[in-house]
Amino acid sequence: MEPKQNENFSFEEAYARLEGILSELNSGETPLETSLKLYEEANKLITLCSSKLNQAEQKIEMLIKSRDEAPQVAPFTPESEKVLDTAHDTYS
Repeated sequence: MEPKQNENFSFEEAYARLEGILSELNSGETPLETSLKLYEEANKLITLCSSKLNQAEQKIEMLIKSRDEAPQVAPFTPESEKVLDTAHDTYS
């Protein structure tokens, strides 16, 4: 994946680019100057991915709040198939 403005990447595109950068850096064949530029790009992509994940988490919390009409924070875990069935559980 070649340069597209990082700010316009979807989460999946940013993550794929991060994997590409990691692969290139791990090859041991990247010159120092190029490695530094790749590191800087990776740092921006990590920030972008983190921001997109935080936004998704906030949307999930808002959906739960609007469903129950009471503030409730429910942790999202891929193993849990019943995230929406936790109305009676209390989370810290």
